[in-house]
Amino acid sequence: MILELLEEAVRDGARLWRACKVVGLCKRTIERWREQKTGDDRRAGPKHEPANKMSLKEREKIITVLTSEEYRDLSPRQVVPKLADQGIYLGSESTFYRLLHERKMQVHRSAVRESNDRYRPKELVATGPNQVWSWDITYVATPTKGKFHYTYMVVDVFSRKIVGYAVHDRECGDLATDLVEQACRDEGVLRNQLTIHSDNGAPMKSATLLATLQQLGIVTSFSRPSVSNDNPISEALFRTVKYRPEYPKGAFKSLEDAQVWFAWFVAWYNEEHQHSGISFVTPAQRHSGADRAILRKREEVYEAAKKRRPDRWSGAIRDWSRIEEVRLNKAPEVEVARAA
Repeated sequence: MILELLEEAVRDGARLWRACKVVGLCKRTIERWREQKTGDDRRAGPKHEPANKMSLKEREKIITVLTSEEYRDLSPRQVVPKLADQGIYLGSESTFYRLLHERKMQVHRSAVRESNDRYRPKELVATGPNQVWSWDITYVATPTKGKFHYTYMVVDVFSRKIVGYAVHDRECGDLATDLVEQACRDEGVLRNQLTIHSDNGAPMKSATLLATLQQLGIVTSFSRPSVSNDNPISEALFRTVKYRPEYPKGAFKSLEDAQVWFAWFVAWYNEEHQHSGISFVTPAQRHSGADRAILRKREEVYEAAKKRRPDRWSGAIRDWSRIEEVRLNKAPEVEVARAA
């Protein structure tokens, strides 16, 4: 087909080398194609199929799973570990993505703007639950234009578990104080055990909250003004909230409706949502330590799959090792080297 288009262009008066440049080929390549007798556009393709190629039945099975009601709203990165938890291995993540691309069933998402690195907050490192928390407040639309409800959420940085939440009709330091105190009681937080990170909003820096945190022996950490990327855990959580298919497209009818919906969301997020940042286990599983056994089982499933068909594996199995350390506002490599 390329040769036909080029010959047509030359007949219409175009110079061959210019036409070749337009299609991204050199003139010598076209001359070589004209001399050869094999393949489409004179190119010789592969003479045999690879021995480990997936059968049509295997490919269709993967597509059936990806388009099923249970998995159609999930990415392959989420589907693969869910199948592994059931003792099922159909193919690698890249295979799932490749089949979706072949059938034009993938959707591209735009990139996120990079953060400003000036005057970064101090890096926080969590190696277990209840060492570092992040919290923030997000606006929730109401039927009245210009009026909002406010959702307060406290999330554990290590496990991503939502350890406290509340939905109110106003932003208030006293309400934030009550929420943090309750979360500390629920989690059994001890004095000098916890650091809590937030942005620079008025409720976050209210005298009541700061005094309470000091009394509880909790260290405070704050983002740079107007830099949301300094609080990425909470921002990512709120994005997950508002991109849920069940999230109302317009507004919550009342404060009570919002409270009921967020109660459902927190239960789903903690107990069912397999989080990509913690090896696709649920926040509750990681918070309790149950993720260790789950990840070991996935590794066994993959090892068994590799033994059954070693010809389909060019290297080691997927790394299902546990993430033992989570860094909030990770310091640039230059700063780490200087500190060392």
